[in-house]
Amino acid sequence: MFKLTNKQVVITGGGSGIGKAMSILFAKQGATVHIIELNEAAANDTVAEIKTGGGNAEVHKCDVSSQQQVVAVFNSIGKIDILINNAGIAHIGRADNTSEADFDRIYNVNVKGVYNCLFAALPIMKAHNGGVILNTASVAAHVGITDRFAYSTSKGAIHAMTLSVARDYMADNIRCNSISPARVHTPFVDGFIAKNYAGKEAEMFEKLSKSQPIGRMGQPAEIAALALYLCSDEAGFITGTDYPIDGGFITLNN
Repeated sequence: MFKLTNKQVVITGGGSGIGKAMSILFAKQGATVHIIELNEAAANDTVAEIKTGGGNAEVHKCDVSSQQQVVAVFNSIGKIDILINNAGIAHIGRADNTSEADFDRIYNVNVKGVYNCLFAALPIMKAHNGGVILNTASVAAHVGITDRFAYSTSKGAIHAMTLSVARDYMADNIRCNSISPARVHTPFVDGFIAKNYAGKEAEMFEKLSKSQPIGRMGQPAEIAALALYLCSDEAGFITGTDYPIDGGFITLNN
């Protein structure tokens, strides 16, 4: 089950965190993974790990906020069976203290970046009789989270885009779903804690972990496992759906 032999998979932000876990797992299942990354060094490390394990992967340095770059890279890849829109950045702030520059920065990566990848991938998928798209949303698309105005806005857009694409391209044999993780233990989280809570890292890590009903953060590999199922042939009856993977955050914190 869940084999991806001969599948061409594009994963944005595949060099670290959740994207890295997805890249490694999808390659293990037989796919050729194309990692779209601005951080080329991180992507190269992930590809090296994949190849050491006998898998196939390539790095494509690309700024997803640039449609010209995205279209050029996607066209160079050719056939795309699976697209995972995972690249994203975070921001802390409320509506009245989020600068226009910060709001635009979040929008350009988290929203326009996904649009650019959809714009580039959908014609390719249509030309090859279908495909699968998975977008990384967030629990922030479903519930109010303190000081996450711009980020929540962007993830709400991801949820809406998922529904729109699923509806518009059903007749083209293209499925589109999204996943909504809660807090996941990635290098980004460790860096955030170190930057904002110097000297209190262990205390803050514990606090953030306990803020989720299950009592811990998710692991990147757990998110990757759900992504694998939703992108596999076994999930062929699923489209236009968002899947929370959140340790009970949405339903048990309200």
